[in-house]
Amino acid sequence: MNLPTPVRPRVAVHKFSSCDGCQLAFLNLGEDLLTLASRVDLVYFAEAGPLDIDAEVEVAFVEGSVSTPEDLERIQRIRAHSRVLVAIGACAVSGGIQGLRNTADSATWAAQIYSHPEAIASLAHSTPVSAHVKVDFELWGCPVNSAQVLAVVKALLLGVAPRDNADKVCVECKRLGYPCVLVARGIPCMGPVTRAGCGALCPSLGRDCYGCFGPAENANTDALSAQFTRLGLDPQAVVRRFQSINSQAPAFREAAAKARTASDE
Repeated sequence: MNLPTPVRPRVAVHKFSSCDGCQLAFLNLGEDLLTLASRVDLVYFAEAGPLDIDAEVEVAFVEGSVSTPEDLERIQRIRAHSRVLVAIGACAVSGGIQGLRNTADSATWAAQIYSHPEAIASLAHSTPVSAHVKVDFELWGCPVNSAQVLAVVKALLLGVAPRDNADKVCVECKRLGYPCVLVARGIPCMGPVTRAGCGALCPSLGRDCYGCFGPAENANTDALSAQFTRLGLDPQAVVRRFQSINSQAPAFREAAAKARTASDE
């Protein structure tokens, strides 16, 4: 007796300008990856093997920023073939660390590094995926972790919207019982304005948060900038705090601009 084959959702994982760290969140799932592979059809995932880039999929995960003319064309193709598109990681949701070139003369940088800079095909700016196509869900982090990815996949398989964790790192520190490095030790820390998701990794080691997971909901960057100043940071040092991994996230970009204005006065 020939029984009908169950229809499994088709999933794609795409890479743009990035370090591959967010894709590794899939590969590091271990046994859960085998379970996932039994429930979905991975039709495109270069690091895992499948390479059908134009396959119609229910869910497409995209890592990396749009940084080249080729990227512009490719992201449109991916969007056209995807029912749901999920941007994963700082590069895909805010332009990533390479977004730092948005405030500089990138052509001059290329000329200083490469003997034939004319061979470098790049856009003037590094931009998030949402600047070019509709994004259905954004998963922040640098990189995202396996637990986050698995939670999003499970939610989508159940047909419900994934949960957006917009709590602050400070909430994680309190839940886990970690002393506040900002208050207890006077160390400038981005935790009060950074979204949770990392498990407060750096504060757990007595170090300050670097803002890897981007701006939290209702991030009071003005208050934190003032606190940084009270702790002895000059305006340029404050700028550098916000101009890092998620420098192009609006809340952090605006905070850096305000600190830069203060530096010029």
